[in-house]
Amino acid sequence: CCVCGQSGATIMCSVPECDRWFHLPCAKEGGCVNLYVTPFSSFCPEHRPEQEVEVTPEPDTICSICLEPVEDRMTFTTLVCPMCKRAWFHRDCIQGQAMSAGLLCLKCPLCRDSETFLVDLFLLGIRIPFRLPTWEDNDAFAELGVRHGQCNARDCLYPGGREEAEEEGPWQLLLCSSCAAEGTHRRCSGLRNSTDRWECDTC
Repeated sequence: CCVCGQSGATIMCSVPECDRWFHLPCAKEGGCVNLYVTPFSSFCPEHRPEQEVEVTPEPDTICSICLEPVEDRMTFTTLVCPMCKRAWFHRDCIQGQAMSAGLLCLKCPLCRDSETFLVDLFLLGIRIPFRLPTWEDNDAFAELGVRHGQCNARDCLYPGGREEAEEEGPWQLLLCSSCAAEGTHRRCSGLRNSTDRWECDTC
């Protein structure tokens, strides 16, 4: 292995005249690049692909993901968005973002470009899984779609309790027409059966 010097290296640099080999776990530490798209090429530190964007970060530029300073020039560990040329990243930060967002949601945090941004990341060895973002796992945001369903009147008069209501009439549950975060049975707030709009005390 050209990184650790131990035997058992199984990945060879894809440049035909290069005879360097390395272990997969050593690749990141040694600055090697593995492309996770066809033809799944791998490159040693000498032959790895570099970003072709000709730009250097302004003084005190920070990573758009972790908000920590980046190097003062483009390197293996410091990348830039090829479209806006203003969003800088640490390689580890954009790799983490890619694993979280997946191919369908990964974009430049500043200019929101996805097409050119993704192609560049693929060619620089950033692994981007083809799946929905991890924040969609296990219906993590399902409760945002749940409608408020209880009477918030100080004294709820409905015999069935605050969380029960009828489809119409005095025991129909009206939600606040401004925030929809509180509700009341018509009778609990002294409303007529014909009333179809109500606002909570907060609103």
